[in-house]
Amino acid sequence: MNIVRTDSSNPDFIALVRILDTDLAHRDGADNAYYAQFNKIDSLKNCIVVYEYDKPVGCGAFKAFEEDISVEIKRMYVLETQRGKGIASKLLAELELWAAELGYSKCVLETGKRQPEAIALYTKHGYLVTKNYGQYIGIENSVCFEKSLRS
Repeated sequence: MNIVRTDSSNPDFIALVRILDTDLAHRDGADNAYYAQFNKIDSLKNCIVVYEYDKPVGCGAFKAFEEDISVEIKRMYVLETQRGKGIASKLLAELELWAAELGYSKCVLETGKRQPEAIALYTKHGYLVTKNYGQYIGIENSVCFEKSLRS
């Protein structure tokens, strides 16, 4: 397994996000248009692609949330055929490490109630449910999390 730090111009990142978007459109149905407006990838500077045998199998990214304090984890996805191998855990750990290297002290993220595997992943790795933030305030399907990057 090879983990590559890149940006959102990476063709493999773009291809994986397209698959993610198709999955989310199916899961979220009519709610998808609301979420899609917050998931643009045209200017993400901190993206990761995970490769297994030179094939892209997972991706994730973060962007500044509170300047110099926190990042928001975005666009986490592992191909369905590659799940159960610990790829998502490694991907999330690498995003957290990169954010900490850049001086950030906290990660926040939003996922949907229709994504139980994502909720389980974040809970397993120490993320705590918090009040919905920003554009997710009052959105019934959204679950927001946060995690301190400092021990």
